Amino acid sequence: MLSFPDFSCPSESHWLILGQSGSGKTTLLHLLAGLMPPLDGEIVIRKTRTDRLSKTRLDHFRGQHIGLVLQQPHLIRSLTIRQNLRAAAYFAKNKIRDRRFDEILQEVGIKNKAHLYPRQLSQGERQRAGIARAVINQPKLILADEPTSALDDVNTEKVLQLLIKEARQVGAILMVVTHDNRLKSHFDHIIQLS
Repeated sequence: MLSFPDFSCPSESHWLILGQSGSGKTTLLHLLAGLMPPLDGEIVIRKTRTDRLSKTRLDHFRGQHIGLVLQQPHLIRSLTIRQNLRAAAYFAKNKIRDRRFDEILQEVGIKNKAHLYPRQLSQGERQRAGIARAVINQPKLILADEPTSALDDVNTEKVLQLLIKEARQVGAILMVVTHDNRLKSHFDHIIQLS
């Protein structure tokens, strides 16, 4: 069983959670995202006890307030990349202008791939599409699990700058869990799990 200490993240703070495989990084992220319930304790996001929400209310809360970047982006295979972004906005009940889709895809360097399906993209491009989907609704909490693991140094920097920019624009908390030490210099708050 893993145990995490109590901690609080003020708005607009950026956190890096470092640790090797098996240290609990992904488990912590899944707990915060409401993908798994805590066995003990509580999770409060934006004054809401998410661990007490019904599945339906938690899904809606997540869509409205949490941007989630997983190790595998889990894009809908039958939809183009643009349609995947539209679906994220639709399920969160957000009306987003077309220009925003183009802006986000441009920032992650795949605007020219918007009409393609996930299977037509490289692993790194799919990861960037997953990041674009996570930030399209301008969430107040952005959780990213190994967002740079499949990226080279240039694209790692682009993706990290996009996450930081999006978080700053809406005053969101950014929490990145990774074993990638390249990211250390970009974060004021670092937690090392062992």
